[in-house]
Amino acid sequence: MATVSEDIRKKCLVIPDNSGYDTNMFTIPVKYADYLKSILIPNGLVKDRTQKLAVDILSSVPDAKSLVVLCVLKGGYKFCSELVDAMERYVCSCEINMSLKVEFIRLKSYHNVSSTGEVEVIGISDLSHLEGKDILIVEDIIDTGRTMTKALKLLSEYSPNSVQCASLLLKRTDKSCGYVPEFIGFSCPDEFVLGYGLT
Repeated sequence: MATVSEDIRKKCLVIPDNSGYDTNMFTIPVKYADYLKSILIPNGLVKDRTQKLAVDILSSVPDAKSLVVLCVLKGGYKFCSELVDAMERYVCSCEINMSLKVEFIRLKSYHNVSSTGEVEVIGISDLSHLEGKDILIVEDIIDTGRTMTKALKLLSEYSPNSVQCASLLLKRTDKSCGYVPEFIGFSCPDEFVLGYGLT
């Protein structure tokens, strides 16, 4: 069982192993009712944490006039949508002069059931337009970190001004390559998780 470093504890809320809320305390979609043993993170907590991440992200790029948000599909869509909404509200309320541009990508590192060892970015035909831009990759969950590490290496070849990653979940697993995103909603146990758009 992987432990949580002090660096990770400073970046996110840590969901303890073997924790969760009784499913009888929540409204559960019928399609999940027979499969859930507990609610790991209630929806309201996800929303509150997402708002805080939005503020942290925008504070990390104070001089940026624009931010390109790369939403990793499919699982990252719901989190990205709420994160961008929270960032836009913050930009407006604080009268920050920054535009947000959202693009959708897929990161492909498998062919059939085998890892290819390479990452292919699908959805943007020409990555060269990222040159000189501040980029935020938004992901639903980081498991081992290998795919994201390779994606970051690929994106760096196009000379962006900065590249950061926000992930709703960082899974604690002994299989981790050690990659930790700049922005993390929650550190969660190495269990199968679903809901909130996770696929």
